[in-house]
Amino acid sequence: MNEWVKQAILKLEADNQRSADTHLIKLNMPSLKNIDFYLKDESTHPSGSLKHRLARSLFLYGLCNGLIEKDTYIIEASSGSTAVSEAYFSRLLGLSFTAVVPKSTSQKKIDQITLYGGSCHFVNADSIYQEAEKLAKETKGRYMDQFTFAERATDWRGNNNIADSIFAQMKHERFPIPSHIVVSAGTGGTSATIGRYIRYKGHDTLLHVADPTHSVFYDFYHSGDPSLTIQTSSNIEGIGRPRVELSFIPSVIDGMTRVPDEAAFAMVHILYEKLNRRLGGSTGTNLYAAFQIAAQMQENGEGGSIVSMICDSGERYADTYFNHDWLEEKNFVTGMNAFKQQIEHFFETGNLESHFIERVTNAN
Repeated sequence: MNEWVKQAILKLEADNQRSADTHLIKLNMPSLKNIDFYLKDESTHPSGSLKHRLARSLFLYGLCNGLIEKDTYIIEASSGSTAVSEAYFSRLLGLSFTAVVPKSTSQKKIDQITLYGGSCHFVNADSIYQEAEKLAKETKGRYMDQFTFAERATDWRGNNNIADSIFAQMKHERFPIPSHIVVSAGTGGTSATIGRYIRYKGHDTLLHVADPTHSVFYDFYHSGDPSLTIQTSSNIEGIGRPRVELSFIPSVIDGMTRVPDEAAFAMVHILYEKLNRRLGGSTGTNLYAAFQIAAQMQENGEGGSIVSMICDSGERYADTYFNHDWLEEKNFVTGMNAFKQQIEHFFETGNLESHFIERVTNAN
């Protein structure tokens, strides 16, 4: 191993040692009598999202496999959060970084990428893979390819990965082994890590994945056809893919839910009112699916704990999810208001009744 690579790995380890683990927040849900609800807050990482863990793992994978050297140009295809985190680590190692991002990427994420010294290469959403590969060839750089390497770059057996952290933090809770863990899928790396860890440790926890509208993972999970594609891009940045990614491992998942965009946006607006925090759309997607599970457990008279995730801060989406004009332009407002009524009713009663949504659907 050359000296630069050795020092680069030490820098990554030192940065990790300086960083505290993320909080596991217990959500106050009085309507759920025998169900405890938790949120793993990944927004508190130094680069601001769940993707901080992935980016660090991808750099370690590249360094330890001889794929990243002193002058390697780093390239990534990303809708935002992974790019922000990779820009952070590129700056830490003194490497140049370019993110190939869809033109629709929020300005806040673009600003954060450039804040860490990275640059953005804007393309149509359906060409980010090809452009990233092309740019890597032109610069003789390293295309990090999160969608291929996410599931293999993370040590799912331990090393303080997200699953290891969740189960350690649950140790002294009323229901220490979660009945369900609910996450969403972008690369599929998080669900692969958690699902493998659950099996490795022999836990009875069920892993559930929430997929947004305009994403192919839900259909792939049920059909098993890896050639499936979808033409419309997801409105939930960071999750939902138009094609089946190699890092998405359906065999470790116990169930999936497709979540309407309006439900995700309604959830983050309600959480802003209840927690005084803006959270991203992927968090809204996670929680809506998790609330469906909680409502079913309540109806069945079951008890236990559910863990879901805060993926990133909603401040990154001030010009979209929290912008009424954007929501109106995308025709989300009417549906979002119906889902808000449904979710508010759930907070009050523990029942996720559908008549709020049916009323709007019938009216349209």
